[in-house]
Amino acid sequence: MAKKGNRIQVIMECTEHKTSGMAGTSRYITTKNKKNTTDRLELKKYNPILKKMTVHKEIK
Repeated sequence: MAKKGNRIQVIMECTEHKTSGMAGTSRYITTKNKKNTTDRLELKKYNPILKKMTVHKEIK
C-alpha cells in the first residue's frame, strides 16, 4: 500500500550553467516537504560540466 504524505519530488537546475552558454544542463532530483517548505528550494550542488559547486534552483 502506498504512503500518503507531504513529500514531493522536485527537479533542481543549475543557474550558472544557463548563463554560461555551454551545451547541456546540470539537473538533480530531490524531495521536499511541501507543507514545511512552500517556497522554491535553492541548494549548492556540484556541476560536473563546470567542475565546481554552483547554486541549483527548483524548476516547475
